[in-house]
Amino acid sequence: MQELHDAPLAPLTTFRLGGPAARLVTATTDAEVVDAVRAADSAGTPLLVIGGGSNLVIGDKGFDGTALRIATTGFRLDGTRLELAAGENWSDAVARTVDAGLAGIECLAGIPGSAGATPIQNVGAYGQEVCDTITEVVAYDRTTGETVTLSAAECDFRYRNSTFKDQPDRYVVLRVRFALEDAGGLSAPIKYPETARALGVEAGDRVPAAVARETVLRLRAGKGMVLDPADHDTWSAGSFFHNPILTDEAYAAFLARVQDRLGADTNPPAYPAGEGRTKTSAAWLIDKAGFTKGYGTGPARISTKHTLALTNRGEATTEDLLALAREVVAGVHEAFGVTLVNEPVTVGVSI
Repeated sequence: MQELHDAPLAPLTTFRLGGPAARLVTATTDAEVVDAVRAADSAGTPLLVIGGGSNLVIGDKGFDGTALRIATTGFRLDGTRLELAAGENWSDAVARTVDAGLAGIECLAGIPGSAGATPIQNVGAYGQEVCDTITEVVAYDRTTGETVTLSAAECDFRYRNSTFKDQPDRYVVLRVRFALEDAGGLSAPIKYPETARALGVEAGDRVPAAVARETVLRLRAGKGMVLDPADHDTWSAGSFFHNPILTDEAYAAFLARVQDRLGADTNPPAYPAGEGRTKTSAAWLIDKAGFTKGYGTGPARISTKHTLALTNRGEATTEDLLALAREVVAGVHEAFGVTLVNEPVTVGVSI
């Protein structure tokens, strides 16, 4: 287990932002992860768990505690059952399941970060969410001091949410287990309209899983959502804001604001989100509020490829990023009465 002091954290995040950690520990086995967590908890030391750093905004002052980088490895496939160590690179794991001819996570290709982060956020894109295939999550429970196995039901998955996100200081994910599908090399049924259009198929159709993965990678890359060190549009956390979910009453008020501002014939994106609730598009709200692609003049700007990504153009500080985020939140609320909520976890700062 490697230990460093006054260690830079910015290189461990996809934003490449944030100050140093008082102490940085890198764990390569589950036992090392548990030992590091127990040691920090016993000493009463603040703990920051870092996986791939793709959903993390760390303040410029850094973290005055122990940052634990989970670098465990382990990819085990038994038929259609998959177990991933928390530190496994997610995008690489997706590629390996597709190479094995299995379906279920192929449309989650290209998402940066580690496997252990996926159940926390209930990661989803292009018509798939990890809750569709996760069967169990093995985690260290800091409350009881024991390693536990949570069923999918106990994970309480919701839109970009879970019991792990509800109780961020309780569980440290160690392993994630999935049930995939052997469809003879075909994908799961294509659900997302954009993916279906790009593939030239109807919603519900299946295509070769490798073709689905390649198509999603191409779509993501076109939006700056596939990591590329040379492309500042990818120096981001991907989608910075959640798509808002509104009650019927709130949606009616929102629709009235939209039509008053943009015209009576304007209908914003709307998707069913459970009884009495409608989900709309954060990217659409940002764009229509005047924050178009490339917006900004400073070192933190909206991506030139996608309005939902806030980016570091190379010389930004975390405060530069937060100033932009606050400007967007205020502008969208003023225009449409909807308050955007940030998706990345913030450390030592708030929007």
